[in-house]
Amino acid sequence: MESELNASRELGGPASRKQTNYTPQQAKLNFKPVKCISFQMSYKEPITKVDASLDNEAASTTSATSLEEFLKLELADREGARIQYRTCSWEKTAALLFSEYVCLAVMSFPWSFSVLGVVPGILCTVFVSLCVLYTSLTLWRFCLKHPQVQDICDIGQHLLWGQRWAWWFTAVCFILNNTFIQGLHVLTGAKYLNTITNHAVCTVDFCVVAAVICFVFSLPRTFSGLSFMGWFSAATMFVAIVLSMVFAGVQDHPGGWDGTTGVTWRLWPAEGTTYVQGMNAVLNIVYTFVGQITYPSFIAEMKNPRDFNKAVYAVTIAEIVLYVLTGTIVYVYVGDAYITAPAFGSLAPVYKKIAFSFAVPTLIFLGLLYASVSARFVFFRIYDKHSQHRRDHTVVGWAVWAGLLAATWVVAFVIAEVIPFFSDLLSLMSSLFDCWFGFVYWGLAYFHVRDVRGGLWDKVQVVLNVGLIVLGFYILGPGVYAVVQSIINSYRAGEVGGVFGCADNGL
Repeated sequence: MESELNASRELGGPASRKQTNYTPQQAKLNFKPVKCISFQMSYKEPITKVDASLDNEAASTTSATSLEEFLKLELADREGARIQYRTCSWEKTAALLFSEYVCLAVMSFPWSFSVLGVVPGILCTVFVSLCVLYTSLTLWRFCLKHPQVQDICDIGQHLLWGQRWAWWFTAVCFILNNTFIQGLHVLTGAKYLNTITNHAVCTVDFCVVAAVICFVFSLPRTFSGLSFMGWFSAATMFVAIVLSMVFAGVQDHPGGWDGTTGVTWRLWPAEGTTYVQGMNAVLNIVYTFVGQITYPSFIAEMKNPRDFNKAVYAVTIAEIVLYVLTGTIVYVYVGDAYITAPAFGSLAPVYKKIAFSFAVPTLIFLGLLYASVSARFVFFRIYDKHSQHRRDHTVVGWAVWAGLLAATWVVAFVIAEVIPFFSDLLSLMSSLFDCWFGFVYWGLAYFHVRDVRGGLWDKVQVVLNVGLIVLGFYILGPGVYAVVQSIINSYRAGEVGGVFGCADNGL
């Protein structure tokens, strides 16, 4: 496969605009080690321009040798390293995906269904899941076609016309997205500690405790080393979700029962539902599904990247079933007057503490997963693939790694204190970041892997992907407005004590 590789590049940064043509043989002989910012040890360069003929081929027509030869070069390069990165089977990758999607955000679905109604809630869930499945497969095809472009920032630069600013724009969104997710887990960790201890100490102190615990567990440096924790996290969160559905059905009264207001539920939105409320509910659903920002990193650590679609199909089927059942069952048994986000707060006190406790591994693991991704991103820019600090266990390497993690958790703590609303924080992340990493980028990516000879189906997909791009920008524009207005309304209503406040935020 002919390609154009960068002849000059700033060390560790995005690609230079200057290009030089190589034959495949020259590329193997002349490839220079550079600062690597992917999530494994690899030969990779952010690409500002590729052979135009490649963009007129389907990913399925990629020659078998292009990917396989790339993997052989990578395997030879990392020989002898004590820390190995491309070690994940598709089963291990599925474990990481399950842990990403079988998460605490699932417990926001009953609240979303209470706003939208059961029928629109289910329709929205299925629609978003199919959109994410389609865009995930587009992303996978793109990564197979361009194995040298292996993290979200280089992909963003490639998709946005090879511009230097596009790399930095994607990098900023990438780091902020991950750090906001960490902040969500710090906030929820404090909610759990307040709930289980009946607000024994100041909420700020509980946020500190949650951040420190997550920092300690985020210290492992490879995804393969986290895969067992991923399975365990997904399993315990699944138990928490199932218990919530069971407890909602068997309890005498929902949490917060006042003895006067009955349990009511609706198939359709209540009369007077505002745009802000409806959009927030939709964004909560979108946030839970959109996780493609980590996919290039996971694909880059797989032994055989061609197997990634197996993990995606398995996870999507499980998502649809689990999310629809959770949203419907808990909402119907709890009703409009007593629903909370997360829905653990809608259960009777004892049931609430039991179910919420099973979610603790997920509170820790999913936060540390995104912390690890962010720290790895920066760490691999500091040390290239031949650095001793990257390949071996050195004091300096571990000190820098720990320092990067600590920095992300400090920022996450601040976010948790400034935006202490669970559903609003989910919606804010969805509107600011999921618009790009869930819709716009992969709508653009289709035009790099499309088969122009595909006839009617190709024309249908062109319209579909243009629609995905428009949908992404809609989520960014009116979506951000709805979230900001909701946060303002929450502060006006006094739902929390304020920024860095000690008020009880337990369920």
